[in-house]
Amino acid sequence: MDGRRQRADRPFRDEQAVSEVLGVIMLLAMVMTIMAGVIAFLQPYLTDFEDNVNWKSANGIADRLDDRLAVAGASPVDVGVRTTFAIQSTEIQPLDFIETWMIEADLTSTDETVVERVDESSFTVSTQNRTARSASITTSLGTETYDVGLANATEPIEHSVGSEHWSIITVYDADQQPIHRSVTWVLSGLEVSTELGQGDHRIAMVNHGRAERFGDDTWDLQQTPLVHLDTLVNGEVRLTMALRDVTTSGNIGSGRVPLDFVSLGGMTVFSGEVWNLRFTMRNVVDQIVTPQIHDAWLTDYTLNRAAGTLDQHVGISPWQRASGMDGFTVDTAGAPLQFELDVSRIEVRR
Repeated sequence: MDGRRQRADRPFRDEQAVSEVLGVIMLLAMVMTIMAGVIAFLQPYLTDFEDNVNWKSANGIADRLDDRLAVAGASPVDVGVRTTFAIQSTEIQPLDFIETWMIEADLTSTDETVVERVDESSFTVSTQNRTARSASITTSLGTETYDVGLANATEPIEHSVGSEHWSIITVYDADQQPIHRSVTWVLSGLEVSTELGQGDHRIAMVNHGRAERFGDDTWDLQQTPLVHLDTLVNGEVRLTMALRDVTTSGNIGSGRVPLDFVSLGGMTVFSGEVWNLRFTMRNVVDQIVTPQIHDAWLTDYTLNRAAGTLDQHVGISPWQRASGMDGFTVDTAGAPLQFELDVSRIEVRR
């Protein structure tokens, strides 16, 4: 009797067990569906959070790079600092020959001189009062000096120290006193590149300036090159420029990267009163960066022009065209102009 009852209850217990298993499976399926929905809902926020972390990390690396470059740039030749960067989603890359500067000015008020570079191995010199007697050119390859004729503006002076990197031409009078100086320098820098969910984030660091770009957006200028104008207590106007040239040795890459920042020696190109100052700057990170820098320099000039007070303007102004495409000069309202130009040269290597 009991055996028959147990055999009769067994199908019921089996069905109950199957129902419990199916219930657990359905519960797990429902939980997994809910979790998948939650993850899908939170995915954009998680991506944005990760991108924000990587963006902050990239900016932190850029700030540290800028700080180390400043320390090395102010150090004596062959002296610098060593720093290890823990780079995961970010990569440091060189930006070679990315920003071109041309700066020239007369060193005396008695003559106006123009130096034209024909190519890397020749240049011409013309003076209004014909006081030029010789000219020297200095590059990374050495220094050469040549006589200047009284009417040689159309006759190029050939030399053998041509360099696409930088050159300094100084013109002298009959007493071997410098009357004009012209410098060209093609600067290099660094780029910090980070992969984000919406595309690469790039930070271009060139000559104390900084620009950044998110994905396919346009480049946005964050900081202009170091060009500072102030008025001294004696009423004179002083223009201060600091160029920074960063060269790299070997591949920097990513990961845990130890980097040496070594000074190649600083140079003071101008220091004192100048006349007929003119300078140009072209940045080829992107075609939109140069106009942004020009606009930042001409902010005060544009305001004075709109107000009709250009005769009172003291500051950077365009050389010819108002856009600054022909170069820039400095309005001093008749006050003497003091000009300081220093170049720091740094090598970054692993």
